[in-house]
Amino acid sequence: MEPKVFQLGDIVQMKKPHPCGANEMEIIRMGMDIRIKCVKCKHSILLPRAKFEKSMKKVLRPASEQSEDHRTESDS
Repeated sequence: MEPKVFQLGDIVQMKKPHPCGANEMEIIRMGMDIRIKCVKCKHSILLPRAKFEKSMKKVLRPASEQSEDHRTESDS
């Protein structure tokens, strides 16, 4: 099985939803621990890297795509 590749600023889908009902999280800090922020309610959670990697399902929107989308919106 391939290791999951993620980076700072990515929007990821988690296996279990947050109590607010959303399962999309933004990675806002990386290191030995990963801090993620709920896209819906903006609540942040600090998880050990190993637990985060087990809980993450997939990367929905890489940070590089988000910055491109933001640039095209601001150009309009």
